[in-house]
Amino acid sequence: MTEMLSFYYEDALTILQELADAISQKIILSTIDTAKPAQQIAADNGLPLSSTYKKIRKLCNMKLLCVDRIQIDNSGKKVFFYKSKIRSCQFYLRQDGPLLQFERNEAACVIEGIRVSR
Repeated sequence: MTEMLSFYYEDALTILQELADAISQKIILSTIDTAKPAQQIAADNGLPLSSTYKKIRKLCNMKLLCVDRIQIDNSGKKVFFYKSKIRSCQFYLRQDGPLLQFERNEAACVIEGIRVSR
């Protein structure tokens, strides 16, 4: 059974506003099935690298994206691979306030609590 995450009122509107952003959408959609480093996300989607890093940090802080794994490249630098924590979403406008529900991406995020900086 697929687990759903629900957000109400202000949280729902804040998250929905971020998901309406074209860069955020591209990052989320490109990392649903496969974890990717920021450089690959930017290249695959024709995004500026600096904007990609900023959005990745914001999406991680909102718990919509996470670090799936970390690898060391040939020069000894850590490379973070990001994965979407959500597979799909539904928005409901109800009398008692907006409701945003996400289908959790079951294959996401072995690593929790990683601080994303750039």
